[in-house]
Amino acid sequence: MRSKSMAAVGLSAVLAVGIVAAANASRSSQNQGGANPDNRSARPHEPDIRQANFSHPVRNPYFPLRPGLVFRLRGTDEGEHFREVVHVTHKKKLIQGIRATVVKDVVRRANGTLAEKTRDWYAADGHGNIWYLGENTASYDEHGNVESREGSWQAGRKGAVAGIIMPARPRPTQAFRQEFFKGHAEDQAWLVQRGFKTKVPYGTVQRSLRSLEWSRLEPRVVSLKVYGPGLGIVREKDLSGGSEVFKLVSVHRP
Repeated sequence: MRSKSMAAVGLSAVLAVGIVAAANASRSSQNQGGANPDNRSARPHEPDIRQANFSHPVRNPYFPLRPGLVFRLRGTDEGEHFREVVHVTHKKKLIQGIRATVVKDVVRRANGTLAEKTRDWYAADGHGNIWYLGENTASYDEHGNVESREGSWQAGRKGAVAGIIMPARPRPTQAFRQEFFKGHAEDQAWLVQRGFKTKVPYGTVQRSLRSLEWSRLEPRVVSLKVYGPGLGIVREKDLSGGSEVFKLVSVHRP
């Protein structure tokens, strides 16, 4: 079992190096007014929410949005310990005519002080794709003062565009844009492995899905995320450019 796990991590590390190189090349090309700006062969899929139908949403097992679900994770970043609670609320927010589910995400330091608070907005379409329509986020210092609201965005405002956070039928080699608000939110994902099992404090998760996620705004930071059916994210770890690690600890189901 250990050798398979190490092989998967090795594969992800190799892919991470490739992503960093590609991101740097993309940024360099943009900064220099690249010779062929219309060449999309190496770009992730750019979803168009105008082509989606939300009248009869279909659930996606790898990104559950059932109201009342509460996920608890714990992790570290730069040597500091954190606790995270993700709550799928009953609240809705109307964005571009779509009733998005409000997901509350709160991160606290080991001493209980608030580190980050976010409200994310997601919606499932009629095929089971989960769309990401924005977020209202803020980070806090240890005295409770807001340090930054960088990364906040809403689809349809100031040129921001919705993306897909999880496709209906996720499979390796799929790459897609998760969000786009130029200069503020430009996350992308690449699915690299499916069908394995992973162990976290919550337990052993079967039929896991592994992705690499990055942003052109931070081209040297590549994160590995593992999703579990009925659970969403069960593990995440920075492979390069950072030190963040989080793992699922418990789940409350309504």
